[in-house]
Amino acid sequence: MAISFRDSPVPRYLQIADLMRQRIARGQWRQGEKLPSLEALAAEFGVARVTVRQAMERLTRDALVSPQQGRGTFVTGMPARGGWLKVQTTLAELADVYRDTKPEIVNIQESTRHAPLTPQDGIAAPSYVFMRRVHSRQGQPYCVINIHLDERIFRRHPKRFRTETVIPILSSMKDGGVAHARQVLTIGTADVEVAQLLGVPVNTPVAEVRRVFTDADDRVIYLGEVTYRGDFIHLEMDLTP
Repeated sequence: MAISFRDSPVPRYLQIADLMRQRIARGQWRQGEKLPSLEALAAEFGVARVTVRQAMERLTRDALVSPQQGRGTFVTGMPARGGWLKVQTTLAELADVYRDTKPEIVNIQESTRHAPLTPQDGIAAPSYVFMRRVHSRQGQPYCVINIHLDERIFRRHPKRFRTETVIPILSSMKDGGVAHARQVLTIGTADVEVAQLLGVPVNTPVAEVRRVFTDADDRVIYLGEVTYRGDFIHLEMDLTP
């Protein structure tokens, strides 16, 4: 039975290359193993032979497989392991992560607007500076983040807030800084825009984190809505026996 692919602006051969990459990462196709023929894969995926060949060429460029004349195509590499970004459970640990990783920041939007808060979040500030940005590591984008920052706090250090990660700055503030912080993590899928920004196929699993920081007066000074690539996230929790 052929695999059914969802309609997506991502070319079919890239979707197939990603699926094959996952098989290699999971050990379904092991190092040194000969892959099925183009004809067999084309029948499994329900696509033309040329589409599978394009996917193979992509994996060859990534040094994951190697075609050998007269013998077939063999697995010769492993995808880079993800999961380097651990989900932190304290504000101090979260601030340290952003200090240590020093992500490359690309600001793609800035404006002044109201924040999409719920009554449970706290009291809304008069106005917020909205920043939409992409964080990358070694040229690889790993998260898209929407930030709503209390405009009064933003005006204290506008240059730093535009060029640095926001959480370490907030955590170091003594006057009017963070009194309470909480976050919620859910699993979702990448829409068209997020997929393009993160360089992943549409509907790829992503981790969505919503962070709310309030000051001593229960005023929301920071709302962060982050979408992480699923393969960059590592979640580990101790279970009480």
